[in-house]
Amino acid sequence: MDMIAPFFKYGAFGDEFSLVIAVLIGFGFGFFLERAGFGHAPKLAAQFYLTDMTVFKVMFTAIVTAMLGAFYLSWVGLLDLELVYLSPTYIWPQLVGGAFLGVGFVVGGYCPGTAVVGASTGHFDAILFLAGIVFGIFVFGEAYPLIEGFVNSGDLGELTIAEAFTMRYGVVVLLVTLIAIGGFVGAEAVEKMMATKKKEVAA
Repeated sequence: MDMIAPFFKYGAFGDEFSLVIAVLIGFGFGFFLERAGFGHAPKLAAQFYLTDMTVFKVMFTAIVTAMLGAFYLSWVGLLDLELVYLSPTYIWPQLVGGAFLGVGFVVGGYCPGTAVVGASTGHFDAILFLAGIVFGIFVFGEAYPLIEGFVNSGDLGELTIAEAFTMRYGVVVLLVTLIAIGGFVGAEAVEKMMATKKKEVAA
């Protein structure tokens, strides 16, 4: 059976229509983030206090769903994984950037995506957070000549977990799925434990 996806790589539509699709997907993603309560900083910040693990559960569910979908679509011949774009891995700047993102998430209560959702629904804290992101992008752009060497350091190319650990993709899919199931069970247990402690303190 001939591969039919990714559609853009096979010429099913051009650049202009791909932008339309991207906008529609963006609106849909934002809508579901808001419906999940991810446009509100207290909901997001509760993740770090272990009182509400919704962020973990929703995002891990999305990751596993996309992973299983891509794997089985490839298996039945409907998706060419070799043509799916992967962001190159620059291990050192991405580790540092991830740390900054995590600190910003804890302090501000938003990540870039949820900040856009919160700002679009009129949350002033999200608007300030989004303004900070824009300012940070400006500072990064101005400082780029000074940090270009670091930004491009640790280049590992388009690296996947399967390639990094020399494992079969199917094994990685199984392991990630099992980790997700264990994570969901653990998250529920942590939420119940924190709720019990909260009641004990209130009593």
